[in-house]
Amino acid sequence: MGTKQTLRAGLIGLGMMGRHHARNLQSLEGVELVAVADAHGDPHGAAAGLEVLPDVESLIAAGIDYAVVAVPTQFHRDVAIALAEAGVHTLVEKPLAFDIGEAEEITAVFEKAGLVGAVGYIERYNPALQEMRKRIADGQLGEIYQIVTRRQGGFPARIADVGVVKDLATHDLDLTAWVAQSPYASVAATSTRRSGRQDEDMVSIAGRLEDDTITNHLVNWLTPFKERVTVVTGEKGALVADTLNADLTFFANADAATNLWESMASFRGVSEGDSIRYALQRQEPLATEHQAFRDSIGGDASNIVTMREGLHTVRTVEAVLESAREGRVVRPDGPAGGA
Repeated sequence: MGTKQTLRAGLIGLGMMGRHHARNLQSLEGVELVAVADAHGDPHGAAAGLEVLPDVESLIAAGIDYAVVAVPTQFHRDVAIALAEAGVHTLVEKPLAFDIGEAEEITAVFEKAGLVGAVGYIERYNPALQEMRKRIADGQLGEIYQIVTRRQGGFPARIADVGVVKDLATHDLDLTAWVAQSPYASVAATSTRRSGRQDEDMVSIAGRLEDDTITNHLVNWLTPFKERVTVVTGEKGALVADTLNADLTFFANADAATNLWESMASFRGVSEGDSIRYALQRQEPLATEHQAFRDSIGGDASNIVTMREGLHTVRTVEAVLESAREGRVVRPDGPAGGA
């Protein structure tokens, strides 16, 4: 693969997500976690045996090949650009940045430097969604008509300074564009605030992708049960991913398997056919994400979330918030990010 024998990795941010990154980096084959940084120390004891450095400059000075950025979103821009200027490949936790301008700046700097830049959208690495995308790419559903996601549950203990769109819907917007391999063309959203906070806690999004697939996303913190479901419907049937349990089920359209002469009719119809539940290898999604990023440094970038894709998701998120605010259909700004 042309990589060094062992890649030297650094991690900045040892909070709720950073501790999980530390654990995965410490067990990742071909990688050694050599430096960690956090201005607030190591509250979870995630980096035992390593000195906790104060900032990104000291992390760079430790001599690293790549870095994982798990600091709060408002600091992503400054940290990522410092790493790019030092020639360090970087995986940034989602979302890429606080706003479109910062996301564009980060993306441009990494692309210009010829560095691997990725965004940590962990849901993509759920075994059910990885298998789903593979099967769709292989043509199992034929033409894709619709993608529906439901991400619902109770109010989170870690109340962030954002609403459900930036905290949760980002995952669904990313994975939908990725599964379909087409970016968003337009979104229409309705949101509400029921928990007394200034940010939205419930949103319904109707979207259309550039390839004309229609999408729908229900996201909230106000449901007394937990649901994480992605349904992709196409001409040959539907695939249903339950990402809580990493289950994937295929429901065949029995009428799609008609003979050649019938297929010349304008529409063959839909009827319930066989259903198959697939047994999947259930590896921790974060471990898959780290393996994909390590491999991208060696030249195989096929399974990472690129910064340009991360930028498209930031644009789509802003379009959703604008649509909910103004009650109209909004196109994500600028050239489409590609998926």
